[in-house]
Amino acid sequence: MESGARPNAPAVLLQIYERLFERFGPQHWWPADGPFEVIVGAILTQCVSWNNVATAIGNLRRAGLMDPRRLMEADEGTIASLVRPAGYYRQKAKKIRAFLSYLWGRHGGDLASMFATPPDELRSELLAVWGLGPETVDSIMLYAGGIASFVVDAYTSRIMSRIGVVPAGTPYDRVRRMFMDGLPRDAALFNEYHALLVTLGKRACLKTRPRCGECPLSDICGRIGVPRDGDDHSLGAAGREESAEQATAGTRRGLREKRAKKESRGAVPFA
Repeated sequence: MESGARPNAPAVLLQIYERLFERFGPQHWWPADGPFEVIVGAILTQCVSWNNVATAIGNLRRAGLMDPRRLMEADEGTIASLVRPAGYYRQKAKKIRAFLSYLWGRHGGDLASMFATPPDELRSELLAVWGLGPETVDSIMLYAGGIASFVVDAYTSRIMSRIGVVPAGTPYDRVRRMFMDGLPRDAALFNEYHALLVTLGKRACLKTRPRCGECPLSDICGRIGVPRDGDDHSLGAAGREESAEQATAGTRRGLREKRAKKESRGAVPFA
């Protein structure tokens, strides 16, 4: 196990998955019509919401360009204008073209050939393509290729660091390695797990003002780094007390420390 991860991380990871699946059910992600559309979406979704990406993909579909060969033959300016809703449209058009150049140059334009490449080799190849970072590459491998390569994003890092599985700021590849080593190498499991973390991050484990009372992991979460003003404003005092009672011993110590600090400043303690 990578340094900085909990010794019992595999058991914790499975427990987290089971609870999230029980609460939210199957997520049916990634929404796309075929592997190539997943790849384009993975590139377009960098630094933008999915709604914007869906609009851009719709533009490419209507233009008849959601096809590797047709998109390769299209003018870069045309691509840029069509993907404009996704933001950074000129750069993203260049990234799409860079991927297509790789696809044709290395695999003759054949996605099946690309995905038949040994996983570690394929990941290295894709990471060498201009504009493709680790999250985009792992999304392409997992969601388009059905290859067990775990995707780490801001939601994953936030949730895992708040629970205490990894320290905040742990590098991407270390978080990914924890999942890769701590779970069965199963693409369907990785797919569902990542999608469930995204759902939790959007519904409860928000960047600011997290809704801890709505989280199915509240009793195993250390709430490490949770903003002092963000400790579940949706709960009343009784709800916060109940949540604290369900926390682990380490979490209760953290709550007492927060309370002592607030009392020392003359503030009303939250629990």
